[in-house]
Amino acid sequence: MKKAIAVVMLPVLILSLSGLNSCRNKTDKKKEMTKLEISQVDTINNEIEKNVYPLPTSAEVIKMLSELEVGYIIGISNPVDNAKKYLTSTQKAINIGVFGADLSYATLYNIQQEVIHYLDAIRSLAGELNMSQIYDETLYDRIKQNIDNKSELVKILKEAFNKTYAFLSDNDQQPLALLVVGGAWVEGMYLTTHVSEAAYQIAGISKVLLDQKQSFDLFEQIAEPYMEDAQIKDFVDKLDPIRKVYAGLGTSLTNQDITDITKAIGTIRSQIVQ
Repeated sequence: MKKAIAVVMLPVLILSLSGLNSCRNKTDKKKEMTKLEISQVDTINNEIEKNVYPLPTSAEVIKMLSELEVGYIIGISNPVDNAKKYLTSTQKAINIGVFGADLSYATLYNIQQEVIHYLDAIRSLAGELNMSQIYDETLYDRIKQNIDNKSELVKILKEAFNKTYAFLSDNDQQPLALLVVGGAWVEGMYLTTHVSEAAYQIAGISKVLLDQKQSFDLFEQIAEPYMEDAQIKDFVDKLDPIRKVYAGLGTSLTNQDITDITKAIGTIRSQIVQ
């Protein structure tokens, strides 16, 4: 709600401030007020940025896979039984992101029993971070009602991810919010690289993987101000294998590039899902 209000109020505030500005005399007071106005707009901009999920969600990435008619692979996702292994807030946040990608995978391929399992796993971890209300029965009901409408499913899942990110950000837990995003990114990449060997021959898969370089670069940018936080630094350090691979890529991917990306993501993922 806070994000929505900010988005609506920004243009209104800018117009209001512009109107007020045109009515003032050209005095020193006007200059002081202009600085105040700019500060107010910047504050709202920062508030919007803080509350908006910063990368393409795993649902958007996985929708691309389903549109390429790449089949669902049973057992590729993080087993829901792993949820009980995650004891620290860092592990819980990362794997809310991981399970969020797995939920998107099951949802967009209409694997309804898996959808229930992953919602339960996320709800369990989210409850321990005081945000179980985001993944309640209403969410499953909405998914079930729209199970054959992939665009609406992506919208529903994006809304849940946005609420998760915004909740943590609003409660001064930005590092945890970023860990959720990072976990989802890694799992989305893992699913993309492991869908099947045959999928490597599909041009769209290469595009999806290459496009994720931009998302990776953006994640590192938004994580940079938080590198003094031990949990963020540890997570970002774990990303070094894919960082090295991406540093050597051109504008298209070879089969060796895809192999290298797959290996790098597998290494990272094994460290975060345990």
